[in-house]
Amino acid sequence: MNQKLFSKDFTLVVIGQIISLFGNATIRFALPLYLLNLTGSSALYGTVTACAFIPAILLSPIGGIVADRVNKRNIMVILDFFTAAVILAFSLLMNEVNLLFLLTVTLMLLYGIAGAYQPSVQASIPALTSQEHFMAANSIINTISSFASLIGPVLGGVLYSVYGLKPVLWVCMVCFMMSAVMEIFIQIPFRKQASEGGILKTVRTDFAESIRLIRKEKPVIGKVVLSVCGINLFLSAMLIVALPYLVTEVLAFEASQANRLYGFAEGALAAGGLAGGIGAGIFANKLAVRKSGNFIVACAVCVFPMSASLVLFSSAIVNYIVITVCSFAITTCSALFTVQMMSFIQTETPQNLIGKVIAVILTVSMCAQPLGNAFYGILFEICKEREYAAVLFSGVVSLVIAIQTRKTLKGLSA
Repeated sequence: MNQKLFSKDFTLVVIGQIISLFGNATIRFALPLYLLNLTGSSALYGTVTACAFIPAILLSPIGGIVADRVNKRNIMVILDFFTAAVILAFSLLMNEVNLLFLLTVTLMLLYGIAGAYQPSVQASIPALTSQEHFMAANSIINTISSFASLIGPVLGGVLYSVYGLKPVLWVCMVCFMMSAVMEIFIQIPFRKQASEGGILKTVRTDFAESIRLIRKEKPVIGKVVLSVCGINLFLSAMLIVALPYLVTEVLAFEASQANRLYGFAEGALAAGGLAGGIGAGIFANKLAVRKSGNFIVACAVCVFPMSASLVLFSSAIVNYIVITVCSFAITTCSALFTVQMMSFIQTETPQNLIGKVIAVILTVSMCAQPLGNAFYGILFEICKEREYAAVLFSGVVSLVIAIQTRKTLKGLSA
């Protein structure tokens, strides 16, 4: 049946995502920055953010299996309510227990929830839209994520620098509560799948089935996922650690100004994702998956001006502008690539496997992130006063991986 794109239920998913992702972007901006401001250590910052990714990696496959076996609407509602409860608990305990321990646990919970949540959102798209709208629907979800990531850090940076952490926590908690209430009214078609044996056997069977599809039936997808792992390890992780460290600790800005500028820099990252997501929607019929590797190569190339600027210019504002503009370009190209690949995967994967396959892909892609965060946290400490060397290393290795990814993608049939 041909479904229109903006059905009532897809519209509710979109509105719920706008509210939920705004809260997510804001809280995940404020808590790590709070830690960095307290300690001034990039190594500690990188280690804590690396630990935060571990639950997301572990829970994403479970989220995919549950997304195919439980009503996706119920998953979204429960996880948004639970996120609000986590933020409330943090706000009540932040002056009562060891703050480093509490920050680490809270970030691990937030990232873990996000890891379990995302497969349900992505898997709901084929259930709520027709195949001809997959690219447009993915573009909308990606654009919302980028828009929330644009507004969240900017407003979070202003609120945090002026009023401190507490108001940011309360705003985020309200966002998740509103999103959960909104999602109660979504109706997503659901057909219960038969289970073979107990929970552990079902998990093993489902996971093995999705791995078999990726490795044997669609092997090019598996190769691309491994390439993306490398990009996450050497490029994405560098940006995650470098942006707050360079802007707030290395460039010569006054503390409150640095926090605001970092918020705007994070906003530029999100604006790039927004531009890429909109571009993917506008040019959906003109984008060929076989040529999408060019976008990954462009991401790697954009790293080199950042390193060159740190060598050539002593001006903090010049370096800040170059870093921010390059970050915008990287996320624009990354978003174009992501929308194309997600649409291709949704088209090629059977409906009963879509949640599990997306979860496996997200999990494998995320595996490199914790290692990368910890690695660059230590590397920037080693390269103190020579931070350009760490950025240059990222660019060289990412470019090699990106060129190989472009070759691999030429094997795709669409």
